[in-house]
Amino acid sequence: MIPPTLETARLRLRAVRLDDFDPLYAGLCDPAVNRYLGGTPAREEFWGKLLRIPGQWALDGFGVFVVADRATDVAIGQTGLARFRRDMTPGFGDEPEHSWIIGQGAGRGLATEAATAALAWMERTHAPERTVCLAHPDNAASLRVAAKLGYRAFDRTLYKGAPAMLLERTGAAR
Repeated sequence: MIPPTLETARLRLRAVRLDDFDPLYAGLCDPAVNRYLGGTPAREEFWGKLLRIPGQWALDGFGVFVVADRATDVAIGQTGLARFRRDMTPGFGDEPEHSWIIGQGAGRGLATEAATAALAWMERTHAPERTVCLAHPDNAASLRVAAKLGYRAFDRTLYKGAPAMLLERTGAAR
């Protein structure tokens, strides 16, 4: 499945393209952006992460969108819901996990705008009873986005050796 293109006032959520690699790597692999994500990935590792995106869509019918500036169509981040199958206890099982990341300096509520559009699409098309997300407890910006979307903490764990909050959004949060 090829992801649909969604548009908001300032953003375009779309399928990943080859020409997205350099702007995404530059924006998303900044150490300041990755301080809560386990460090900056090497180019090869980041390439592998981009290659997973079409596979998510092909196997599940949903996945991660590239977030692009609507005026220029230049990629500035990623958002969406996917089954990441993280190796952690407790885990999320097969429930769709919501994620968002916007490059350094984007700000201005763009993560919330993008994540809201992705969640609305997922709810219209797949109607999940529950969605989940993961955030480092010190990542105040991500926790603010999660709260605006209706996510509430339900547990804590370690993920790749770092503390992590597990959050959920159920039908009652809608």
